[in-house]
Amino acid sequence: MTAPRRALIVIDAQQEYFTGLLPIQYPPREESIQRIAAAVDAAEKANIPVVAVQHSAGDEAPVFNPTMTEFQLHSSLEERKSDTWKSVVKQYSSIFPGTGLVEWLRENGIDTITLVGYMTNNCIIASASDAEIHAFNTEVLSDATGAINISNSAGRVDAKTVHTTLMALLNSNFAAVASTDDWARAVETAKPLAKSNLVESAADGAAAALARS
Repeated sequence: MTAPRRALIVIDAQQEYFTGLLPIQYPPREESIQRIAAAVDAAEKANIPVVAVQHSAGDEAPVFNPTMTEFQLHSSLEERKSDTWKSVVKQYSSIFPGTGLVEWLRENGIDTITLVGYMTNNCIIASASDAEIHAFNTEVLSDATGAINISNSAGRVDAKTVHTTLMALLNSNFAAVASTDDWARAVETAKPLAKSNLVESAADGAAAALARS
């Protein structure tokens, strides 16, 4: 089994999700940010490159405005940030368009990206889906990401349901999903995370539905 060549990508762990207009609801944001920090510590211990991504919506925007303090990384990451980190500013949900990140990852021999940060229901799922196009293996750390409550004309969903549903969806096809602790152990042993697939997930889902009937 070939050892993964990983990069840890911290997506939009910005103050906007703590003191701004989009507070993360599940998992609790003060818990998930500490798991993100723990993933950074584990990555640096293992000499895994860290990429810090920040979203910008422009100088006139009410959110993710680079002229406002909410644009900054959370303080627990700012205090860890070093010159070895690659910094990226993005304008789309996915981390890839217009950022040069695909080229940087390939230049550095990365074949596996580990995603942490916010939000599960937007930039995490968009980036994991996009990674398939670029032939990167993807990992998502379930306790180091987070979602918001959603309500619109199509329906209403609480953040816990959003997050847990998308973790199952991601693990069924787009990414290997694990806790930060399990990922850190996989890093120490240089092993890939276990991942389900669409066929197995469908079969297990059908069996579970039959058992409930």
